[in-house]
Amino acid sequence: MVAAAAPIGAEPPPALLAKLRLILAGVPDPEIPVLSVLDLGVVRHLRERADGTIEVGVSPTYSGCPATPVIKADIVQALTHDGFRAVTVDVLSPPWTSDWISEEGRRKLVEFGIAPPAQAVTSPRQLLQPDLAIACPRCNSTDTKKQSEFGSTPCKSLYRCESCLEPFDYFKCI
Repeated sequence: MVAAAAPIGAEPPPALLAKLRLILAGVPDPEIPVLSVLDLGVVRHLRERADGTIEVGVSPTYSGCPATPVIKADIVQALTHDGFRAVTVDVLSPPWTSDWISEEGRRKLVEFGIAPPAQAVTSPRQLLQPDLAIACPRCNSTDTKKQSEFGSTPCKSLYRCESCLEPFDYFKCI
C-alpha cells in the first residue's frame, strides 16, 4: 500500500502571513545571530495546510551545513511556542544562493563586522575567479587581502584590511 502524500498547503491569508513572518524574523541564524532566518533567505515558502499545520520550506545554505538542523528546530519551536503546529520541509531546488540575503541582512552583516557577498553569482565560473576586492566592513577600504579561504564558518573567508589593519570575515558568494 502506498501512503498518500501530505497535503500541500496554500499561502496563508495576509494577516496570518504577516504574523508568521514576524515570528520568523525573531529566529536567529545560529552561526550569525544578528541575522534572522528571513534575513538569510533560507525560508523559501510558508504554507497553511488544510488541517491548520504551518509548513515552512527551508533551503540549506549549502549541503551538509551543520546549522540546518538547528535552524529547522528553532523555526518549529518558535511557531509552536506561538500556538501553531509547524513542520519544516527541505527545499533543495533551486539551491540556496547568497543572493537571497535580504538588503536588511546585508546591512546587519556590515554592522556586525562581516563583509556581505560582493556580487550576484550568475555563473559557476564566477566562484572560481581570483580573489575579489572586498570592502572592509569597518572602514570601507577595498585595500584588503584574503588570509584564509575559511573563516569562522565554512561559508566565510578570513580577510585583513591593509588600511585599518583589522581582520574580518567575508560571507562568500554561493
